[in-house]
Amino acid sequence: MTKFCLTVSCASKRGIVAGIATFLADHGCNITDSSQFDDVETGKFFMRTSFTSETGAELATLEQEFVSVAQGMDMDFTFHDEATKMKVVVMVSRFGHCLNDLLYRCRIGALPIEIVAVISNHIDYQKTVVNQDIPFHCIRVTKENKPQAEAAIMQVVEDAGADLIVLARYMQILSDEMCRKMSGRIINIHHSFLPSFKGANPYKQAFARGVKLIGATSHYVTADLDEGPIIEQDTIRVTHAQSPEDYVSLGRDVEAQVLARAIHAHAHHRVFLNGNKTVVFPSSPGSHSSERMG
Repeated sequence: MTKFCLTVSCASKRGIVAGIATFLADHGCNITDSSQFDDVETGKFFMRTSFTSETGAELATLEQEFVSVAQGMDMDFTFHDEATKMKVVVMVSRFGHCLNDLLYRCRIGALPIEIVAVISNHIDYQKTVVNQDIPFHCIRVTKENKPQAEAAIMQVVEDAGADLIVLARYMQILSDEMCRKMSGRIINIHHSFLPSFKGANPYKQAFARGVKLIGATSHYVTADLDEGPIIEQDTIRVTHAQSPEDYVSLGRDVEAQVLARAIHAHAHHRVFLNGNKTVVFPSSPGSHSSERMG
């Protein structure tokens, strides 16, 4: 049976869940998983519902006929085919741990995405990428050519039909214009020391201060550097006996895991923007299984 999901956001009011459930039942659909959140501070309601079509209902038909329900409750909604993989452009500089992790997860089917291109301002990972039959684009960025470089980057994104850009340790600041154009469609990863340890060698700064936790944060990119809505975070404990180099190695592991979880949530349509924050629903049963695991 075809698996779909429906995402909804609107002002909180009585009857939303009942209206959605009734519509799906009337159209021969069976709800298999559902999450909802009513934000009492903003008065907004968010819902993600997975369902199967038991009577062969098509996505276009469901979208068209749901409009009357949505208009009555002033909903923003989208239907998604869960079999469709999200097209992603990955951008990387000279730290390849996140890129390599994503390539592996995609290869075994652990992420519901298709990497349609990799862009870098260096050529370090060209062979790694093209050996997996993925287009590689080296677009160098300088102060003098930044507008032209970003135009070239956006051309790759548009030509590839990408739905998402992932900054897998891409060490260039994106322009405000690009951030606005791709709002909610660029995910970044960085160490969680910000804003405590900014600038060069944050792990050495953390070591010098004797921190006991290091970690990583994945967030949507906005014009406010490293301050976009947070999607996923994690930490790992360190001790006085470990070196700055240990911090770097442990930090890389956390960064790769956190970025992958953030992409998983976004690609499964589990993340909703809620002002400067996000609502992130739990994963549906079976969504972490992969084609080649075990």
